[in-house]
Amino acid sequence: MEHALARRTVLAGTAAVSAGLMWAATGEAVARGRGGPVTQTALSTEAARLEQALIRLRRDLHQHPEAPGQERRTAALVARELRAAGLTVTTGVGGHGVVGVLAGSRPGRTVAYRADMDAVPPKDIVGGGTAPAHLCGHDVHTAVGVGVARVLARFRKELSGTVVFLFQPAEETLSGARALIDSGVLEREQVEEIHALHCGPFPVGRFALTGGFGMPGQDKAEVTLTGPDALDDARRLAADLGGLATVALPQTPADLERIIAESRTPDGPLTRFIALRAVPQQAQVTVSYRCWPQERYVEVRESIRRTARSYPGAGVRFPADPFPAMVSPERDARLLGRHLRRALGHDSAIELHAAFPPFSGEDFALFLDRIPGTFTFLGVRAPGAPVTTSYPHYPDFSPDERAIGVGVRAMAGWLAQRAHRA
Repeated sequence: MEHALARRTVLAGTAAVSAGLMWAATGEAVARGRGGPVTQTALSTEAARLEQALIRLRRDLHQHPEAPGQERRTAALVARELRAAGLTVTTGVGGHGVVGVLAGSRPGRTVAYRADMDAVPPKDIVGGGTAPAHLCGHDVHTAVGVGVARVLARFRKELSGTVVFLFQPAEETLSGARALIDSGVLEREQVEEIHALHCGPFPVGRFALTGGFGMPGQDKAEVTLTGPDALDDARRLAADLGGLATVALPQTPADLERIIAESRTPDGPLTRFIALRAVPQQAQVTVSYRCWPQERYVEVRESIRRTARSYPGAGVRFPADPFPAMVSPERDARLLGRHLRRALGHDSAIELHAAFPPFSGEDFALFLDRIPGTFTFLGVRAPGAPVTTSYPHYPDFSPDERAIGVGVRAMAGWLAQRAHRA
């Protein structure tokens, strides 16, 4: 019964949260560090006290998914919760982005935490969908971000430095991070580094570190054919271009299990790859691909041109520059791993040795192109659950909600530590 409850994502009849979470109102936070920096024990105790309220928040967000660029309700709810915690809040940043600033009472560094808020558009749901849905875990990400802000705000007197919370719109369209950056928030707040979590198909309570790797970018090409045989040529060219791929996109749960294992294999098949899809459409072939490392874009583009040249009259166009890969700095990932193992136990952190499959893009890449930081996968797979229940964009995605409290404890301690460092 506990397992069923942990996997349940939405309760029938759950009321919308309208005026802030029902935080316990009596007493001060317990186990505060005395005379020194806030302790992990104190943060974990406070996080445990708020866990059920954060689960209710996540369920409310889950019931009200909003498409990329339309996160009005979600942003308003987040802003209310941050203001209730005493943060300085700015709304409408880069669209519906929300920025919350928590200044500690002691001098230190300025670090940021990013949480994305949008739901998956119907066209990006595996198998297709009819409406936006929280099938990528952004409702979990938002609940964790609010939780970290609430926990750290309780310890403002012991907190060193400043923590800037960026609740980002439009991640699914790879446009929200750029909008926040273009708003100047990193410069305005003098952010020195940035951190984020993302739901992943790992056991609840475990984090997957991405030092030296991360998530690939993406590139697209269009090949136009001419002549009386253009339709047949398009079909043949699509097959030829498909042959450039070195790995196949997953088709079954067994494929997902395999590539998850391969992502943990040093020098495995995902350490260097091309994942490519070529689709004939009348007398044109549309190509989308991801590769690792991202320096291979030059090589792959030339391979596409060379393959197309064997078809007389074929014209190749690349509509835009490749979207960059997200590469997590190795040093920061190692430091985070040490923190997690100290705070949550030796088995709490594992390392990935390849870009995370199935080769999705992530616009957190744009933040890491400007400042250092970490991007870590938060395990949300319930014991015995099918892999698709914890794999983003699958229609039965159903994260174990106990991961919310785990994420809050881990990130509250990590951000407090990073802001405290001289």
